[in-house]
Amino acid sequence: MNNRKKTVYITRKEHFNAAHRLFNPKWTVEENEAFFGKCANKNYHGHNFDLFVTVKGIAYEDSGMVMDLKKLKLVIKENVIDKLDHMNINEDVVFMKDKLASIENIVVAIWEILEPFIEHGKLHCIKLVETDRNYVEYYGE
Repeated sequence: MNNRKKTVYITRKEHFNAAHRLFNPKWTVEENEAFFGKCANKNYHGHNFDLFVTVKGIAYEDSGMVMDLKKLKLVIKENVIDKLDHMNINEDVVFMKDKLASIENIVVAIWEILEPFIEHGKLHCIKLVETDRNYVEYYGE
């Protein structure tokens, strides 16, 4: 039997609803509308986001777990979901202040928030699903 420790990946899925607008203040309204289309709507638009947080590591021998998923759930909820759910990302979310509210920028910001809370293992991937056809994955690079 191989006694080598095995790296495993655990993932917690969460959900939030939020509105945003893709708009670069350095561009004209016409340039924004040409580039971002309907997503530049001055009245914003919303999504039902799914967030996947994956941690990789070697399971503790005594618990068999890389990280307690209940703890991961609480960390995500308190630091990300409670700050994004039913919010206007451009106007209401402090960690997105002065950033373009693209899902690429949102996923990087979420990584930066969550990474310090991973006490055992390592944050491996943040996946943010905006629509059935559009999602972003970030690996901390």
